[in-house]
Amino acid sequence: MRKLIFGMNVTLDGYIAATGDDLGWSGGEGPDSSPSAELFQWWYDQMRASDLSLYGRKLWETMSSHWPTGDQRPNATPAEIAFARLWRDMPKVVFSSTIDKVDWNTRLVTGDAVAEIARLKAEDGGPMDIGGATLAGAAMRAGLIDEYALVTVPVLVGGGTPFFTALDSWVNLNLVETRTFPGGVMLTRYETRR
Repeated sequence: MRKLIFGMNVTLDGYIAATGDDLGWSGGEGPDSSPSAELFQWWYDQMRASDLSLYGRKLWETMSSHWPTGDQRPNATPAEIAFARLWRDMPKVVFSSTIDKVDWNTRLVTGDAVAEIARLKAEDGGPMDIGGATLAGAAMRAGLIDEYALVTVPVLVGGGTPFFTALDSWVNLNLVETRTFPGGVMLTRYETRR
């Protein structure tokens, strides 16, 4: 059985995007709010350790608007070049009923997302990561998420898209890691208590 990991950058007040889908806060440091090299490397290592990435439509559109050609940008750093190439080649599944085409080693699922995620989890293989508030929320409510990785940026945005969805019952977690990154960014990882 595969492990399902939900990890994203999150504001201190619990949002993965500010009102209007604004992600300008998400890097955590610098005038352009770009992540530190150490944090960027951590996200790269997480993606490299995953066998499959699951995306909701909005996050897919954000990622696919930048990373397919991220290695060809004139000012791309070596880390960005490596990330772009890994992202492009990595197997991905996008869950959406509103788009009809995906590229870059990606499969589109238009049907029941929870049933497909449960099917993928039941297969043999390495970990899967899931991203996007709506998709992860559905998996959370269905009890499918095994690990939560919150990269908390010290900013309050006051509203937007929450990391956690409303739940029908409590989910008990065990803290498995904490780590501090430059700029006061804090990683906390939790495993679901089963």
